[in-house]
Amino acid sequence: MASSSTASKPKWATVNTTLPARPLPLNSCRVPVTTDRLIIRALDAQDLDSLHLIRTQPEVMVNHPQGRIDRDLDETRPKLDLFLPPSDASHYNFAICSKETGEMIGIGGCHQLKSMFGWPAMGYMFRKEFWGKGLATEFTRAWLDMWCKLPREEAHIEVDQRSVPEGEGKVLEVMTAFTTAGNLASQRVLEKSGFERFLVWEEADLRNPDVQITLVAYRYFPSKQLAN
Repeated sequence: MASSSTASKPKWATVNTTLPARPLPLNSCRVPVTTDRLIIRALDAQDLDSLHLIRTQPEVMVNHPQGRIDRDLDETRPKLDLFLPPSDASHYNFAICSKETGEMIGIGGCHQLKSMFGWPAMGYMFRKEFWGKGLATEFTRAWLDMWCKLPREEAHIEVDQRSVPEGEGKVLEVMTAFTTAGNLASQRVLEKSGFERFLVWEEADLRNPDVQITLVAYRYFPSKQLAN
């Protein structure tokens, strides 16, 4: 059951847990993963035009903290550079491609190794033409399997206590995700992929600080999947 709050008020605590071993595999070592309809592969500098196409669709960017489309390729380029060498060991983000055509239709994965809750966070963006086809769920499930299979190491990190289940003796590793309360499609994707809602709160909209928006946070437990 999710707890709710009218504001985001972290309750920090240092915990012993596990996380994927650092550094993460470099792009050059990431083997493409194929699903029924997708190819999930490492990002490349040649993906700039495809990423720009995604980030210039208003329907996509309305759900992004930026809240507007990129003005030009020069604005998109640093967004891609975040996930290319020499920064690739700090992220686990991928190009999402159509298996049928090979074209890049989305981007997704772990874009933050330390989110607002202290844990890694995952997310994705798809071109609007590919919405409503179950591809986001197909990607999320496949990517979570990739994440869970990474080698683990012991970690001593500071996290928001609200992200940790009550009553558990051991602090299980958590993957987080969050979305706006109105983005029901993304909430369904997360829930179908094994995430559970744990927090609802309000805060100022980064796109318009005078407006309050409601956000919903989800968590996923990699160790539970590995145990199955």
